[in-house]
Formats: sequence, structure tokens, C-alpha cells
Amino acid sequence: MAKLFVLSGPSGVGKDTLLQLLLQRVPGVVKCLTATTRPPREGEQHGADYLFLSEEEFTRWIAEDRFLEYARYNQAYYGTPRHLTEESLAKGLDVILKIEVQGGLQVRQRVPEAVLIFIQPPSMEVLRQRLTARATDTPEQIEHRLRIAEQEMRMIPHYDYLVTNDDLEQAVDLLRCIILAERARIAKR
Repeated sequence: MAKLFVLSGPSGVGKDTLLQLLLQRVPGVVKCLTATTRPPREGEQHGADYLFLSEEEFTRWIAEDRFLEYARYNQAYYGTPRHLTEESLAKGLDVILKIEVQGGLQVRQRVPEAVLIFIQPPSMEVLRQRLTARATDTPEQIEHRLRIAEQEMRMIPHYDYLVTNDDLEQAVDLLRCIILAERARIAKR
């Protein structure tokens, strides 16, 4: 039976890199596309990286209950289109949602059997260095992201697994092990 996995963690913790490597190493797992109202970053394409929606479209989708979860983060909406998740699960594929903590907790309410995995940085200082090194935010935006990260990390007890991204290969391997172990699970929670 296909499983729904949620991958959450602070901005800059390395979720995209981990997920990219994980998808290469574990067959039968797909990432669900996220919808957002934020503008595309350089190189991002609609339908490949995100579904870029206007705020009007996004709020209409909310009213039509078309999201498995959604949240406002850093002045933009993000959400998981329900139909994309359901289609992949129906095909027998495990689905990974790369979403922020608010969304992860919404998924837990709607899909109690979902497996929630939190990715944390080795330290807040390392997270600051990673955010600074990627050079996409102003110093004020970085400070804002760090404040959000501290709030998000308080939600770790609501997750099933915790992965510290201090060594990329170890973190990817641990994620792979979590997925394989969950596939072998007999008892329902």
C-alpha cells in the first residue's frame, strides 16, 4: 500500500537537495508538486518546480477544498493540490510532500497515517551560514527566516522522525531507511 510522507524543516536546511538525492535512490517514490502564490525564482518553471497561481486562483482553490493542506509562509501561500497526491497514491506510488510545518500538521489531521519527517540543521549558526551562502535573501530576510525556523523547531515533537542534516550522505541514507521501514510496517498506528 502506497504511503504519504511529509518532509518539513526550516528554510535553508537542505530539504530540496535531500529530496533530489532520495528520489534518485528510492524507486516508487514521487514528489508532489506544490502550488504557490510567490513569484518564480530564476530558472523555476510552472508545472515543473511549482504550480504558480495568482492569489485569486489560490483562494478559489481553498474555497473549493482542492488542497490537502495549505498555509501562508513569508507573505505567500503554499499548498498541496489534493488531486495530484491522490492520483499518485492510487497508482501505488509513495508520495513525498515537501511542505512547511503548518502544512505538515494539517496533513496529520487529514491523513493520520501519513509519516511526518522533520529535517533539522546541526545548529542555528550552521543554518544562518547556509542561508547567507545561498545569497537569495537580504540580511533582514535571513533574520526573519531564522525566527521562523526557531518556531518551526518547537514542533518537532509532533513529527514521527527527526533527521539532522549535518552530513548529506548520512541524512539521505536515513531518509531512505525510513521509507523502506515504513513500507515494511505491518501494524497500523
